[in-house]
Amino acid sequence: MRTPGITAKLFLAVLGVTLTVVVLMTVAAQLAFRSDFGSYLRDRERERMDTLAEVLAEHYRDHGGWQALETPARWRDILREAAWRMRREHDHHDDHDRDDHSDRDRNGPFEGRAPPPHRGDGRPPPGPPPIGPTLLDASGDRVAGPPIRGDDVERKPVTVAGDTVGWLVFRPAAGISDRLTRRFQYEQLRAALISALGVVILAAVVSILLARGFLAPVRRLARSTRALAAGRFDTRVEEPRRDELGQLAADFNRLAETLQRNERLRNEFMADMSHELRTPMAVLRAELEAMEDGVRPLTRESLHRLQGSVASLSKLIDDLYELSLSDAGALDYRMEPLDLAAMITETVDRWRNRLEDGGLGLIVDIPEAAVEINADERRLQQLLDNLLENSLRYTERGGRVRVGLTVGDGGAVVSLEDSAPGVPEEALQRLFERLYRVEVSRSRESGGAGLGLAICRNIARAHGGEVEAYASPLGGLGIRVTLPLAG
Repeated sequence: MRTPGITAKLFLAVLGVTLTVVVLMTVAAQLAFRSDFGSYLRDRERERMDTLAEVLAEHYRDHGGWQALETPARWRDILREAAWRMRREHDHHDDHDRDDHSDRDRNGPFEGRAPPPHRGDGRPPPGPPPIGPTLLDASGDRVAGPPIRGDDVERKPVTVAGDTVGWLVFRPAAGISDRLTRRFQYEQLRAALISALGVVILAAVVSILLARGFLAPVRRLARSTRALAAGRFDTRVEEPRRDELGQLAADFNRLAETLQRNERLRNEFMADMSHELRTPMAVLRAELEAMEDGVRPLTRESLHRLQGSVASLSKLIDDLYELSLSDAGALDYRMEPLDLAAMITETVDRWRNRLEDGGLGLIVDIPEAAVEINADERRLQQLLDNLLENSLRYTERGGRVRVGLTVGDGGAVVSLEDSAPGVPEEALQRLFERLYRVEVSRSRESGGAGLGLAICRNIARAHGGEVEAYASPLGGLGIRVTLPLAG
């Protein structure tokens, strides 16, 4: 079974949430409508009973009793009069809410429209009466209205001069029951459903557009990833967006650039390594063939030359082995408390004669106080030996080498600076790449294989430090190694 894609998932998620919200809002609106409208009807009924009680109280004062209401016609007139008075009071309040309420007050509540016609006695005209309540006298006997059935009724007293002369018994509206009210509810529900349908259609369109808008860059990234996995490291993703997808595309491009650079370095490494291994092997083969052919005699000097080629080849293999171990993190480090100042002084004293034999002056700037660090003494000596070996190999005779140690907030800083020749500015950042050599200026004879500084960087990082190259004030190359202090 095929798993739904991002477009389908996003579409279904947005549509499902929208449908849920719309259904809940529609149901809540209908429930609220029924409840609030029922309360409104009950309040209107109680208000009508209040007006009817006032009309009945006036009738009782005018006639001195309920005898005149024994005829159904008179009871219907009372109901119509109460209804007409209630409408008049509502119209009067509506007129006051309009901007021209002052004119309405001067000319009466029916200004601008004809008041309802009255009979000669001042009562409202005859017509179909509204459905009325039941009137009981003070003793509880029915005077007018339908018989009382059921217990869910309310009683409204009719008072004259503070005395209760009768009771209005009525049943409050229980809810939506008449045809017009149900039609109004149906229209409200229909409008809500139409609005809900419009919202759902809009949500569906928006979700599809959003899904496609999100999916397009994802598809481009997927195609580029497959191309990158196939070895096409020049693949790039053009994505002008500035959101998370744009950031993802930028990260992909950086990854592609890194892989392309690593592939280039790998190819260069293989080519350089082949060259470095082929050179001593070619020398060895030429020397041996010359001896076999009798061109070169087998003497101590010829054996010494062969031994030199073997030593160069052995040094290259050892450096490669050390570098592979340090890259893999497999070099053995035994971290112990170490006085860095004493260790540097001992190492420099060991190199002093070799540097002097090479025609180089040595300047030492090491503090007398101990500088405590946690380190592997053997590995740090290897780092210093590589740096001093480079200075001895590349610095011109008559030059100088300065070794210093300072302590600051960043830790202990070991610096080694030599004199001319220098290193071009653009080559300083590449000195720690394996097999990289500045052949133009920093070489004497053939120089090394270009692995020593790469090993130095790995040793410094294994101690939690860092190494960097800079232009030496003496005119040559400066190397700065920063190591964290103990504690």
